[in-house]
Amino acid sequence: MRIGIGYDIHPLAAGRKLILGGVEIPHPKGLQGHSDADALVHAVCDALLGAMGEGDLGRHYPSSDSRYKDISSLRLLEDVVGKLERKGYRLVNLDTVIIAQAPRLSPYLTAMQKRMAEVLRVDPDLVNVKVKSGEGLDAVGREKAIATQAVCLIVEH
Repeated sequence: MRIGIGYDIHPLAAGRKLILGGVEIPHPKGLQGHSDADALVHAVCDALLGAMGEGDLGRHYPSSDSRYKDISSLRLLEDVVGKLERKGYRLVNLDTVIIAQAPRLSPYLTAMQKRMAEVLRVDPDLVNVKVKSGEGLDAVGREKAIATQAVCLIVEH
């Protein structure tokens, strides 16, 4: 068995859609980034890539490559899942956390869980998504950014 950890943070910016876990969330600001900036999916990709010993998202999908401009992060996750399967691994479980002061994300957590599980080709019960407040601290607490973390366990199949 192998364990991977992922982390991501993106600043909030006007004029962008807020997408987390593949779900669009109504909010006046979205996450700034080269792709759709889905920080949750980015952390999941990094956790999976790390568990496989394959580096990180930037190594495989660099922001300097125009092919990834505004791409759905779910497409990147699909590609990572393909790498996982080709290397002979399967996902045992995934645990994630979103750290955000605003907006209130609890109404969207189940949709994020289901959407990511669909792309990961696993039962939604194997994907956990939770949210924590920034408690008014640092850029997250001042509503200037959203951070995410993910941990996964993979095994050979």
